[in-house]
Amino acid sequence: MCRRNGVARHKPAAPLNRLFSANRLHCGGRLPGNNRMHPRDGLLPADISSHGNRKIREAGTMYYPLKFRPLYKDYIWGGRNLASLGKTLPAAGRVAESWEIACHENGSSIVANGEYEGIPLPGLIKMLGRKLIGEALPQQDIDRFPLLVKFIDAEENLSVQVHPDDEFANANEYGEYGKTEMWYVISAKPGARLVHGVVPGTSRESFAGAIASNDVERFLNTIEVSAGDVFYIPAGTVHAIGRGIIIAEIQQNSDTTYRVYDYGRTGRELHIEKALEVINFDPADAGKKYTGITLPLSSGGTRRIVTANRYFCTEIYDIEGSADEVADGSRFHIYVFVSGTGAIGWEGGRLPVRAGESVLIPAAMGKYTLEGNLTALKTYRPDPAKDVLRPLLDAGFSEELIFSEIAGLVDALN
Repeated sequence: MCRRNGVARHKPAAPLNRLFSANRLHCGGRLPGNNRMHPRDGLLPADISSHGNRKIREAGTMYYPLKFRPLYKDYIWGGRNLASLGKTLPAAGRVAESWEIACHENGSSIVANGEYEGIPLPGLIKMLGRKLIGEALPQQDIDRFPLLVKFIDAEENLSVQVHPDDEFANANEYGEYGKTEMWYVISAKPGARLVHGVVPGTSRESFAGAIASNDVERFLNTIEVSAGDVFYIPAGTVHAIGRGIIIAEIQQNSDTTYRVYDYGRTGRELHIEKALEVINFDPADAGKKYTGITLPLSSGGTRRIVTANRYFCTEIYDIEGSADEVADGSRFHIYVFVSGTGAIGWEGGRLPVRAGESVLIPAAMGKYTLEGNLTALKTYRPDPAKDVLRPLLDAGFSEELIFSEIAGLVDALN
């Protein structure tokens, strides 16, 4: 565990590739006074030029679906349940999280297939630039990859926690992004519950008093969950995943957490002062399960838009047969496969996929097809008005329904 200003920040993973030294695996430059990398600075040092016997600068411009090696995190609340998703876990020990697609100072994904196998995501971004990220996205998304995708196994309760927004994180966490996220429940044991917000009427003063007297739980809004539930956790929302739940998480590219309560566990720091500064004590959607808006796919199955904020849009694809898609150069796509088996076909080949895998589609890849019987979370960086609101209005959906059923859209348009 490493810390900045007392904030829980997990120690960066050991290097996994001979191309980069330990302090060059991250999407950023070094912090003054230490050997850490600062996310606001450059992607990679200019002197990195080779991968094995192949010069990076000479690599062909191939665009194909990218798989990555999972980065496993062994936090104390984890278990061994990600094996149920087909993950090959270490021989022993806890696996709390699998970072599927990551470009963060605390862990960067490494390509696991094709021409670019073995290259960390920061290096691939440096190589391909907007052909990977997209012409429509800001330079900031090339300088610092915007998203982080995970599978999470809560064998035990996670700490009750909160994340800051961009403004607070930028000012207090060395330029780190804030953290807004969404959860898709893959599986849940009978009676499993999670924390989503505080109970109505909770004030900062009453909550601070409850922390001091170790009486936090009566102020927490808890809700029973089941497979397929969707939750939206904007920055400032008090939350915690309860024991017996496996989720897929899509979030801003941040690893900053302020703990407020840890169920009596010792040895882990709480971050009360900062947490109280960022908590939203009047969340509009505490405990809400988002159903989204469902649309038909071209060749069978459906897609359901469940979140659309300024950071990411998430759609749940239920494929029965095939669905034609296109990466038109504007933005990358990510698919997180949560059930079933199938394949991604494109001009250059066909890639088998299954539950427990995640794939990054380069922005410039062009037409591709999702095939099989599977459920996947598709996520991308949207223009909320152009990509979500306007098409749904044109399809005959009312604003009231759209804003009610798609998490984050109202705030994204304000």
